[in-house]
Amino acid sequence: MKKLLAILLALSVMLGMTAAASADVPADWAPFAENVSITIPVYDRGQAGVPNVEGNYWTRWIQENFGDKYNITVNYVAIPRSEVMTKYSMLAAADDLPTVLMEYDYPKVTQWAADGYLTTFNMEDFAAVAPTYYNRMVANNQLTYTQINGETYFAAAFRPYYDTTYTFQTFVRMDWLKQIGYDHIPVTTTEYNEAMQKIKDAGIAKYPAGGAMVTGVGSDQNYAWRTWPLDEKEWAMYGDYNIPSLGWEPNYKFLKNENYKYNAGLTNPEYYLTGTEDEKTNFINGETYSYGGYISANMDWLTAFYEANPNAELAIAPVSTVIDENYGTNPGYRTDNPFGMMVCFSKDATPDQLKAAWMYMEWLTQEDNLFTFQWGVEGETYKYDENNLPVSVSDYDGEYKLGFNNNKDYWCITIEARQAGTIEDVISNNMPHDLPQDFTQDVIDWYYRKVAVRDAGWAIANALFSVSMEAEAEYQTTLVELYKEYRDKLTMCAPEEFDELYKQYAQEFLDAGYQEIIDERAAAWEAGNSTHLLNQTAEEIK
Repeated sequence: MKKLLAILLALSVMLGMTAAASADVPADWAPFAENVSITIPVYDRGQAGVPNVEGNYWTRWIQENFGDKYNITVNYVAIPRSEVMTKYSMLAAADDLPTVLMEYDYPKVTQWAADGYLTTFNMEDFAAVAPTYYNRMVANNQLTYTQINGETYFAAAFRPYYDTTYTFQTFVRMDWLKQIGYDHIPVTTTEYNEAMQKIKDAGIAKYPAGGAMVTGVGSDQNYAWRTWPLDEKEWAMYGDYNIPSLGWEPNYKFLKNENYKYNAGLTNPEYYLTGTEDEKTNFINGETYSYGGYISANMDWLTAFYEANPNAELAIAPVSTVIDENYGTNPGYRTDNPFGMMVCFSKDATPDQLKAAWMYMEWLTQEDNLFTFQWGVEGETYKYDENNLPVSVSDYDGEYKLGFNNNKDYWCITIEARQAGTIEDVISNNMPHDLPQDFTQDVIDWYYRKVAVRDAGWAIANALFSVSMEAEAEYQTTLVELYKEYRDKLTMCAPEEFDELYKQYAQEFLDAGYQEIIDERAAAWEAGNSTHLLNQTAEEIK
């Protein structure tokens, strides 16, 4: 009875309380006459202490409970999280693309389409094989994202709370703030810089702002540096975060501040040599003020932090709700896309492989299968609490150990987050409860504050285009690498040199292909081939 209640709660949220779910896989599913082999990508995040992503108890569980039943061999291929596009291009060059290709970022999957990696398909055929998955896309208005130039390329996974996501949190040294006389966490750029300077002057940390190398895609997001209300055409031209918008005013403001922090000695002068794992280690070792990561029932880096700093006090950085007049920043933030993974299929996939992949997606969407894949084995990897809701056993390390973030990199093909009960229940079930501090209520408060900011109109979604963006596909890799070079030079130059150097690099960036990209985006927007900016009348939250 307990499991049934948890499943029903999970399903009601997963389907947005609207989609009519199929109680079972289609009755006409039958084993293939001859074995069909499919390959599914799974992120390899380089995390220590997690099972091998290509082969573990749960990949065998899929094979035994799904694959063997329908005469399908399910293989997995590791995709390094930091080298997604490189890995797929290598697989394509070797004529070894997986049956399924999937990514969160729309520009990446449209680039695959432009590069000829993908096959188109008939959505009616998909719906016949995967009715639960299809009906959920309909219920959540996702079909509009499945086509390019009128051809169907994608299926869209579900992303609950996409515009108020709570899963990534920044942890800060509250004990350091108290040492310099603060009773709150700075949320404006001006106050943050002042606090970092005071921490440095007090000798608490040499380079409190830390810093890490710029990796390119997704770097230097400038949503809080934009002028409000946003101009929709500019938003469509420059708003994408996969290619940093060097030359746009918000990027100028952002990098001007990075230059200030570097020259003030707040940033680690060797940030450009500091990788993500190094940045995490610096925080654990008590050298930096903050570090951000995805919350989960088992957060090994927080465990390591408290072991190294047993008397430390951390806090969750709050959602900004004020405007910083000195820098022109605002509470704006980037929402996730209104879909999770964009799922597409290899140009080399046979009709049987396509059907087998669709069956895999539908089978994982069934509530009982999804529940097991997300939570594991009762009494081992999870238990039920007093409210009959599942709770992960955070220190489990046995045979049934789940992969990164509760197997997320496997079940993200259908949904983006575990769901069971209310948002408070969901957050609690995804938080560690074995640390010296329990941040559950802090994240719940953070979530509701973000809802208020969203409702005031500060949530910004990126423009998506329904036509192929050829210039973006051609120049993205080059521009991302070029941006890394220019960004470091702009960060480390003397303050009096910044403006002139920024103008020079902005023009070189345009000449290297960015001009063609923003012209292409502008043309698509003017032709009505893009989404639109929904929130343009936000007011400051008091």
